Amino acid sequence: MNAPKRLSVELSELVAYTNALLDTPRISDHCPNGLQVAGRPRVSKIVSGVSANLALIEAALDAEADLILTHHGYFWKNEDPRLVGIKRNRLARLLSANLSLLVYHLPLDIHPMYGNNVRLGQELGLEIDGPLPEAPMIWTGRMPEERSGAVFATRVLRVLNRQPLHIPGTKRPIRRVAWCTGAGQDLLETAALAGMDAYLTGEISEWTVHAAREYNIHFFAAGHHATERLGVQSLGAHLAEKFDIEHQFIEIENPA
Repeated sequence: MNAPKRLSVELSELVAYTNALLDTPRISDHCPNGLQVAGRPRVSKIVSGVSANLALIEAALDAEADLILTHHGYFWKNEDPRLVGIKRNRLARLLSANLSLLVYHLPLDIHPMYGNNVRLGQELGLEIDGPLPEAPMIWTGRMPEERSGAVFATRVLRVLNRQPLHIPGTKRPIRRVAWCTGAGQDLLETAALAGMDAYLTGEISEWTVHAAREYNIHFFAAGHHATERLGVQSLGAHLAEKFDIEHQFIEIENPA
């Protein structure tokens, strides 16, 4: 006889499990990872999204969620600590609805199973080698066969539904690829010096164009938001399966 489906889990149990899964105490970050806002003590439905903006909070309430799981939350280092403006509005909405907010930033980027980097590499069909020892935020892999920069850009478009900005710093085909989801343009030099043919990240700066040309490397910027959608979906789906609860990813469109 099958066991009855578990309809909810203690918030404390879910948080403790996820903190251990992502090894959050080991990772130094720019924000607190884990439970940022405590809501009702039991969770039967998770809504996940990239960033804990007001639109996602309202959508989670419409979806009758008990907990929001995001990659970008609140309380960043060096930000204004006062509860004013949009931070006050967001927190007030969470607290009035007794809705929990669970956030994982760098631990979700680098996790070897559910992280943004590994999931992006898998979706792109790369043969993944793993993170660079000297820069663990950068992951590396290989195309099964050499492909042109234009072909790789088309693959990125197909996976992320976002046309990447391609800086063809070289005419050679792509086999070795490095990537870092989000705002990883500052790591372009590291990827180039590691012998990569291409480097993919979310954002681009003015200087990035010149650096790509001078390091003779293909550079792709596919959007901070777009490159960081996969990890939180993967983690949310895992938690739903682990605890027999519901999970729904909600996309709040962001072109950046």
